[in-house]
Amino acid sequence: MKKLFYFLIICFQMPLGGFSQTDSIVIRRIYDTVLTQGLAYDHLTELCTTIGHRLSGSPQADQAVIWWKKTLELVGADTVYLQEVTVPVWTRGTKETVKVKGTSAIKLNACSLGGSVGTNGILNAGVIEVHGVEGLKNLTEAEVKGKIVFFNKPMDPRKISTFESYGGCVDQRHAGAGEAAKLGAVAVLVRSMTLANDDHPHTGSMGYPDSNQRIPALALSTASANRLHQLLKKKPETHLEIESDCEFKGYKKSYNVIGELKGSSNDPRFIVVGGHLDSWDKGQGAHDDGAGCVQSIEVIRLFNALAIRPKHTLRVVLFMNEENGNMGGKSYADSAQHRGESHLAALESDRGGFSPRGFHMDALPDQIAKVAAFRSLLEPYGLHIFEKGYAGVDISPLKHGPHSVQKDLMMLGLVPDSQRYFDYHHADTDVIESVNPRELHLGAGALAAMIYLIDKTF
Repeated sequence: MKKLFYFLIICFQMPLGGFSQTDSIVIRRIYDTVLTQGLAYDHLTELCTTIGHRLSGSPQADQAVIWWKKTLELVGADTVYLQEVTVPVWTRGTKETVKVKGTSAIKLNACSLGGSVGTNGILNAGVIEVHGVEGLKNLTEAEVKGKIVFFNKPMDPRKISTFESYGGCVDQRHAGAGEAAKLGAVAVLVRSMTLANDDHPHTGSMGYPDSNQRIPALALSTASANRLHQLLKKKPETHLEIESDCEFKGYKKSYNVIGELKGSSNDPRFIVVGGHLDSWDKGQGAHDDGAGCVQSIEVIRLFNALAIRPKHTLRVVLFMNEENGNMGGKSYADSAQHRGESHLAALESDRGGFSPRGFHMDALPDQIAKVAAFRSLLEPYGLHIFEKGYAGVDISPLKHGPHSVQKDLMMLGLVPDSQRYFDYHHADTDVIESVNPRELHLGAGALAAMIYLIDKTF
């Protein structure tokens, strides 16, 4: 009987797929705790309803910095501090009108793209429709000059990952105005980046490669884009009236918000987890990226609640200005390089608060293999994607920026189910009501479990 007793103890302690039974128990406790006592949704509700959208440089962004600092202190971070960031200040204004000239009956729902110049009054011009930026290649300056270019390339519904579909046409939003201006266009309208057929225009960043060729750029809702397409088929000579008063107002000081949970060992490498605290000024920024921020601070709260003391210092970074400049990510990387800091891993959540499916990894082959081995422990929780891929905008400068010295840094991006994300992305519909509490908390559990395993394994 005694031999059987010791045999059972040995079996209990033996690695299961390379991990101990203790690891399985800890991960189960992480999920039990977050699904029964999770606070991420409560935090997100407070953020969305008391502050709302948080465009860099806005009063709401300033309020959010204070709110996040206080919240990190409340969840038990050992140290909380602010890191200075210089951000652009762009304002939307109050006028965003697109209508068919000569009538007030046909209006198209539109919003200015972030960074656009205004129209300086009402702009009247004919319209030429193209299928994405590549559609301009077959046009001459004589055909485009003096007209509004209408970029009407939709997201490809055949792609299972909607992020792949988004990547296939978002260049018309980023670069469309600059390319059209080279041919003498006076403005651009861009089909919203969404698979949904609705009347909510989706904003987003754009830029001008030439400061002397800045023309207004606005997004049309998909329903309005479809309507304009039909109008132009029937009447190619259709003219539009556009008015917008958005404006760039320079730069101001802002902050990243950082909280740390001190590691128990002398290993100087940090494990970073975070999202971006700014959002576009449409909706409340619930999925993009309030969800990633509350999930990240929930990791510290879960570790404290379960008395999990990491070996490496865990650093939550809530980045400012991902949406229109990524100055938070760049500033953090520059500071880390200047201070000689080293990072073991950086994780980002910036794809919405939907059911988690796994992680994309920007890492060395042997690192990817080790993380993929976590599948045996994490697959019961719905995590099955462990593959090479893009990790995130905010953490990217740590490895790929001009001041990066860490080519062996592991970067991971949480991959939730993507099917509904672009229904809300950069639109008025990105509000707390679009977030499911259970899905949000499952994402927080996925981050906490992954960090626990990385901290223990590497």
